Parts: sequence; C-alpha cells; structure tokens
Amino acid sequence: MAAALRLIKSRALIDAAGAACIAALLAIPLLGLRLNETGRDAGLTYHLPWIAYAALAVFFARLGLSYLRPWTFAAPAASRLTGYAPSARLLHGSINLLAILFALGLPWFSFADDNFIDRATLILIYVMLATGLNIVVRRAGLLDLGYAAFFAIGAYADALLSQRFSLSFWECLPISGLLAAGFGLAIASPVIRARGEYLAIATLAFGEMVQTVLVNWIPITGGAKGIAAIPRPSFFALSGATRMNEVDLFYYLILAMVLLASAFVWRIGRLPLGRAWDALREDEIACRSLGLDTMAIKLSAFALGAGLAGFAGCVFAARQGLVSPGNFTFAQTAMVLTIVMLGMKNQLGISLSTIAIIGIPEWFPALTAYRMIAIGIVLVLAMVWRPDGVSTRRAPTMRLMRRVARPTVETEAQ
Repeated sequence: MAAALRLIKSRALIDAAGAACIAALLAIPLLGLRLNETGRDAGLTYHLPWIAYAALAVFFARLGLSYLRPWTFAAPAASRLTGYAPSARLLHGSINLLAILFALGLPWFSFADDNFIDRATLILIYVMLATGLNIVVRRAGLLDLGYAAFFAIGAYADALLSQRFSLSFWECLPISGLLAAGFGLAIASPVIRARGEYLAIATLAFGEMVQTVLVNWIPITGGAKGIAAIPRPSFFALSGATRMNEVDLFYYLILAMVLLASAFVWRIGRLPLGRAWDALREDEIACRSLGLDTMAIKLSAFALGAGLAGFAGCVFAARQGLVSPGNFTFAQTAMVLTIVMLGMKNQLGISLSTIAIIGIPEWFPALTAYRMIAIGIVLVLAMVWRPDGVSTRRAPTMRLMRRVARPTVETEAQ
C-alpha cells in the first residue's frame, strides 16, 4: 500500500511538472512579452515573473487535481470499465427532476422579474438549438458548421409568414420547423457522401450562402437591416386566467418545447434509429457492412437537427420582434457547438453549459467582451476535469461482473 502511494505521488509530481513546463512555454508570448509603442518607436518589455506565476499556478492546480483523483494514476482502464450503480442512476434522475421543478417554478420566485425571465427564455432557445445540433454532432458524428443557417430559416420563415401572409405564431411554428427540416434534407442530400473535414467545409459553405442571401436579397429579407415589427404570440385568455404576464407565458412556451424535444431525443435514442446513429458515429464502414443505409441515417440526423433549429428560430424571432443577418453568423454556430462539446449528449449537461456560455454574459454584460476567452478556458478545464462532458452518464459498452463459482459434484455430495 505504501509503495502504491509513493508511486502515485511520484507520477503526480512528474505530471504536474510537465504541465507547468508547458504552461511556462505558452506564457512566454502571452504574458512574458508586451509591445510598447511610444510615438514612432516600438519595443518589447519583459515580464518574467508572470511566466513563473503561470507555471506555479498550473503546477499546484494539476497537483491538486492528481490528489483529488488519485485513481487517474493508479487504476488501470479495465478496472474502471464497470456499470453505474443503481444509486448513481437514482441520483442522476433526482437531479434532473429537481432541475425541471426549478425551471417550472422560476417565474414565481421573488428575484425573477420580467428581465430575468426574458433572459432565461433566451437561454432555453439556445438549449433547443444545442439539442438539435447534439443529434448531428454527438449522436451521428457529423460535423455541421452551418447550423446557424437552419436557425435563420426558421426565424425568417416566422417573420415573412406573419407579415406577408398574416399568419399567427401558432401557424408559423410548425411551418418553420418543417421548412428548416426540408432545407436540411435538400442541402444534405448532395453533400452527405462527404466525410470528416469535407462535410464540415460543405456545411460551412451552406451557412455562408444563407448569410449572403439574407444580406443581398433586400426585397424579401430586408438586407442588413432585417425585418422588424414581428408580432408576438397571442396566448388567448391564459394571461387573464392564470394572472401571468406575456413574458412568463412565453417562458413556459419555450420550456415546454425544450422538455418535449428532450423527451423525443431521449426516446428516439433508444429506438433502432438512435442505435444506428451510434453505429454510424463509431464506424461508418462497419455500419454499412451490417446492411444499414448510412445515407438515410445521415439524412435523418440532419433533418431532425435542422427541424429543432427551425422551431428555435421561430421562437427567437417572436421573442426579439426583429431579425437580421447579424443574428445568424458563424459565431452562433461556434457557440452552440461549444455548448454541445461541453454537454456531451446529456440534456442536463447541455443546460448547464448553456447557462455558463449564454446566461452569464447576458446577466453580466460587462463580461461579454471576455466571452470567447472564457469559452477557451472552460473548454481546456473541461478536457482536464470532465473529458466526458459536464454531466454525462453514458451506458457502458460492456460490463465486468464477477462470475460466481458453481458448486462441484464433490461439494454437493458433502
């Protein structure tokens, strides 16, 4: 036991020292050098103590992580390949239930004013977006860099149908989702044979095409100014009957949509289609050799993901009352993709990641300028502490169970 502890400590020290050296090398251009411009002259000043501070901080942080998780350096991978205990599943389900109850009761808390609820509505819209992209990226293993285009299609569909054809929000909502899903099928069909980075480039090109159309098709989309005065949904007599204002009802609308989408994705993940997505993600060639139609599997993932983005876009347009091409740039896709990477297929993890990436800058506007820096730091920390996602509970591929020895004939005779 003492030898094992010494081994753990030595490996932890070596690992912490290596991380500190890497941090020092990275800190040289970032913290150790500074460009000073005085008139026409420019020069470099050196801040060597900052390099030492960065290395020491990383050293002690990594060392503390090693002592918090000593099994990282002690237990082999095979011994950790076990199933989840029933208590863990019960705890996970209890956390999900508490999160849902908290979301349902949020408008009734004393601190939740209209501004707070409106920002919570925006967070739920991005949760809806991340749920759709999660199907494409995490379940089917397809990298979609033009996902904001389907978000834009749903938003502009609601804006145009409500203004040009006088349709209500409740009529525009299903049309927006179906229209986005149709575009997802139409765009994915010719490029779906591409794999890896080629598929990513093709989807990125589609996103830029949609952005260009929105900017230049001025008679229809309004150009860079966008479309304003989009009507908000009418909730019939609910506001008078329930004594809730329009902001609260709008929040409950998107919350209901998120819960339905989450339940749908959870259920479909346990059907043959969900298993086919997992097989496609693991190995496309093996998936094809099993007789599965990989084209149909990819198209289904793209269509479902695009459809959820279209629903989110319709709600976003009704909430904002204004849509413009600036709302649907590649930066939106990058943020949603970051949420998916942090959440890792788990709906609770996606929600927590959305609160961190979208909610905190919304509630603290001064932090907006540092959003991308914070995203980079969070991604690095997540890869160190939670490589499987912020909150994930993946069913094990195989279980190692202790085999019970059967009684022999001699034992039975005794």
